[in-house]
Amino acid sequence: MRLHHEKVLLAKIAKGDRRAFKEIYDHYYPRVYHFAFRLLQSRTIAQEVLQETMLKLWQLGDQLLQIDNLDAYLHKIVRHHAIDLLRRSELSARVQAEISYTFNDTHNDTEERVILNETRKILEEGIRQLPRQQHLVYQLCQQQGLKYEEVAARLNISHGTVQTHMKLALKSLRRYMQQHTDIAVLLVIWQLI
Repeated sequence: MRLHHEKVLLAKIAKGDRRAFKEIYDHYYPRVYHFAFRLLQSRTIAQEVLQETMLKLWQLGDQLLQIDNLDAYLHKIVRHHAIDLLRRSELSARVQAEISYTFNDTHNDTEERVILNETRKILEEGIRQLPRQQHLVYQLCQQQGLKYEEVAARLNISHGTVQTHMKLALKSLRRYMQQHTDIAVLLVIWQLI
């Protein structure tokens, strides 16, 4: 069900009004999440798709004024994210199967160690290049194993801000790794990050 003053809220969000965004977020959260979950069958991934969808909505600025049916627009964004994730997952599975077959045929511990060491160096360089806050959140979550709530409490920021920093950090690291490694090494890295 649409909010009766949705257009007004979208106009406010276009100007950076956080309260208007929260009202839209709270209203659409359950429907967008359940739609993503139905498509992806994973609570974690559905939550990530929800967060990315809402982040995209927040970043649209004046383009928000052109949206006539927000519910349909959000479903379209979720559907595109889900299709993209499923395609990447399928490609990743195929490449990983090929790598596994190749590694089993020509198993070489020394070569694997060299590749893993080079990969770690590239990943560490990518982590060093992250913006300060993303770097800190990444270290606390991925390297120290803290939960988002623990990181939020430690850094005195919201859970949502931790999620946003983590998503941006992972996106930056994946992009960095794609630019600095080949596909075989990239799959090893994605398992590390």
